[in-house]
Amino acid sequence: MLRWQIAIQEYRGNMPIVHEDGNIHKNVDGLSRWELPNDIESCSYVPEEDSLQIKIEVLSVTDLNTTLFEEVRNRYFKDQNCSFLCQ
Repeated sequence: MLRWQIAIQEYRGNMPIVHEDGNIHKNVDGLSRWELPNDIESCSYVPEEDSLQIKIEVLSVTDLNTTLFEEVRNRYFKDQNCSFLCQ
């Protein structure tokens, strides 16, 4: 409430400030809070992390049994939707 009073104090006298209980006026919480500065002196200080992004790629290789591989390949050949994958 105090933050809103500070923000609109230049209009003082032209508009009244009326407090409404939070149980009645439920949609104001996100709109009524100013973002606090991220200063080390602030109680809400959160250290900023390095913006370094590392791309990690993983390749997994599995040695299939030859019989299983041939069975899968034959099924792909017989499937009209997947046969182009074996060409």
